[in-house]
Amino acid sequence: MKTADGPNIGPGGDAPGEPDQPYALALSEPEVTRYQRMAERARVAEADLWQRAGIVAGAQVADVGCGPGALLPALADVVGPTGRVIAIDADPGAVATATALVAASGLANVTVRPGRADRTGLPAASCDVVMLRHVLAHNGGSEDGIVAHLATLLRPGGCLYLVDADGTAIRTVPEDVDLEDLQQRYLTFHTAQGNDVRAGLRLGERLVRAGLELVEFRGTYLIVPVQAEMRPPPWAARDALVTAGVATEADVARWARAFARWDAAATPATQFVPLFTAVGRRQA
Repeated sequence: MKTADGPNIGPGGDAPGEPDQPYALALSEPEVTRYQRMAERARVAEADLWQRAGIVAGAQVADVGCGPGALLPALADVVGPTGRVIAIDADPGAVATATALVAASGLANVTVRPGRADRTGLPAASCDVVMLRHVLAHNGGSEDGIVAHLATLLRPGGCLYLVDADGTAIRTVPEDVDLEDLQQRYLTFHTAQGNDVRAGLRLGERLVRAGLELVEFRGTYLIVPVQAEMRPPPWAARDALVTAGVATEADVARWARAFARWDAAATPATQFVPLFTAVGRRQA
């Protein structure tokens, strides 16, 4: 969603883009809204890092694992008419949603195309900046391969910009035993697939292993009041949890009742999310 990418972020959640696994978070209108809120916060909270990484007027930026494209208007605005944004995602639904957004918003400097995080199809040394947000946590065993591939896309002096979370340290106050159970089932689901639910903690070392100079590695505890009707990524993954045998339909109904209590509460809950951003530069 990292300084401040947005509320309700689990270990992953900004975008599909995984090379081998189906993406657990079903794309829906509430999910698109969540991505948009994340994008709004990211542009403000990460403005200094965007500048330092080279997301500036005239830059060519690749947004890999772009999801429904929520961040594309902000990136397009920053790079301006002399710059270019290439958005890539492995999920056909996300590509279609992002393409529609680009057309509706008149983003003439943005192109959306299908591609995997480890095989984008982009030419080597073609980008000033490559951004990857909340994708590594969904790609157990492939993380270093993804980062290594993306590093090859950088021009000399270009930067790879990674964002991810520590899903094991997300907290909500006041606690709800049923929603805590949902979060733990979600972590169990990812762990069983070999995914790194603490991917944010390892962003810096992955950049170094890819041969990049570590420019910045930043962590922030995002504190956000939960708005009514807001749902976290584990809820978007409920069908995947049931299919995987991690939950039952009765569990889903119980969690739905918990969210109804959440929405009806006189005082909104507050969520605490540890987010991490790392920037690595290719030597000039």
